[in-house]
Amino acid sequence: MKRTSTLVKHGIVLSLLTSTLLHATNGDNLIAVGAKSRGMGGTGIAVSHGAESTLSNPAMITSVEGTEISFGGTLFMPDIDATISGAMLPPQSNGTSAADTNIIPEVSIAHKINDNWYIGAGMFGTAGMGVDYRDSILDPMVGQFGNFNMITNLQLLQFAIPVAYKYEGFSIAVAPILQYGNLDINYRMPNPMTGAIDNIGSGLAQDFGFGFTAGASYDFNNGLVLGAMYKSAIGMEYDKQLTTAMAPFTGQGIPLDIGNKLEQPAEYGVGLAYSMEGHTIAFDYKKIEWSKADGYGDFGWEDQDVFAVGYQFAQDNWAIRLGYNYADSAVVNLTETGNGVASALNFFNALGFPATAEQHYTVGGTYDLTDAFGIDLAYVYSPTNDVILDTPAFAGSFGIDTVAASHQENSVSVQLTYNF
Repeated sequence: MKRTSTLVKHGIVLSLLTSTLLHATNGDNLIAVGAKSRGMGGTGIAVSHGAESTLSNPAMITSVEGTEISFGGTLFMPDIDATISGAMLPPQSNGTSAADTNIIPEVSIAHKINDNWYIGAGMFGTAGMGVDYRDSILDPMVGQFGNFNMITNLQLLQFAIPVAYKYEGFSIAVAPILQYGNLDINYRMPNPMTGAIDNIGSGLAQDFGFGFTAGASYDFNNGLVLGAMYKSAIGMEYDKQLTTAMAPFTGQGIPLDIGNKLEQPAEYGVGLAYSMEGHTIAFDYKKIEWSKADGYGDFGWEDQDVFAVGYQFAQDNWAIRLGYNYADSAVVNLTETGNGVASALNFFNALGFPATAEQHYTVGGTYDLTDAFGIDLAYVYSPTNDVILDTPAFAGSFGIDTVAASHQENSVSVQLTYNF
């Protein structure tokens, strides 16, 4: 009975972790949406990528000369596993998620009304989540199903309508955002009272949230462009998802005060770009306020300073792009104060929040098949980042001393762009 109870505790912890596991880059945010920006390291605050610029800086849609439509998506391929270590644990295999492929869509349009006014619309997949531990083995000696057969799914989709005004070299814009999200958590665990295998989950939960992004830019007409952007927080609440998974665990005495809110954080940034004879160099700095966001702040996430640099060389009907993006992990090793909270959060973050990617190397390009129609490509690689988070409060009751997490990413973006 004691052994089963310990496994139950482990299962509840893991369920909370994977319930918000996001396969993404800067925290749970993609470094950019759109193949052009992704090919340039995610830069886009001061360099225009046409219709796809809506979320990075809506003021940059003022580069569109008529009407531009972009349609495409990103094939996102994370490789994530974790290893639990402790003197009281039996032999076990690493837990590796089989949910290693995600498709993230993007479509956008921008239109020049006259010399001063521009309008657009866009639908962007901004985050995707999935874990699948049906094939993972936790304890071969007793045949325990690994990671409690956890299956989760989270999807975030943003709809935005940018409106921009341009006067000479100055542009300013705002884009209201409607965000749709859904979250589903399901896992299996042994019941210590009945010996049966209970299925834990409350079904799919969904929510809508509202926010906006705003931006400005100034073109000095000598190749230099400066830009700035702000994106508001977007509140989301997934009814009964986290609390259903958390209730048995908090009942074990660890005072975790986490509800069902999972707010996308506010972010702001500045950028500069310089172009000369086909060469463009861009630099962005952005701050993502994870610590102030409901849900993420509760899990101990820290704010991120994101630095991105991109290069483009463009000719008449083609362009090549390179980039680099860096941000310290939002997930950090929290210090235990004696009540088990830091150990629980470290355990959560190491196993279920693989948001520890820090470096991203990017390459991309464009080839125009005609004067009006072209194809954009980008490849983003994030090398393996290993972290070890401490769980000292679990050494006795859980038999867990540390959790080591490994996170690596590959993604390919394809986009078709039509101008008329």
